[in-house]
Amino acid sequence: MTTGIIIGVVGPWQVVIILLVVLLLFGGKKIPELMKGLGKGIKDFKDEMSNKEDEPEKKP
Repeated sequence: MTTGIIIGVVGPWQVVIILLVVLLLFGGKKIPELMKGLGKGIKDFKDEMSNKEDEPEKKP
């Protein structure tokens, strides 16, 4: 529900402006490193979530 609202509020020009600001803040050389770190973090999170679902819950 909220995703549809956010997409409706942020138009294509706003996305372009946000990307330009990110490019100016971090520079062209730093962005690939940031995206690599973000991708690794998401992958680790998904792996941990799937491992947690596979393990049965321990009862005290």
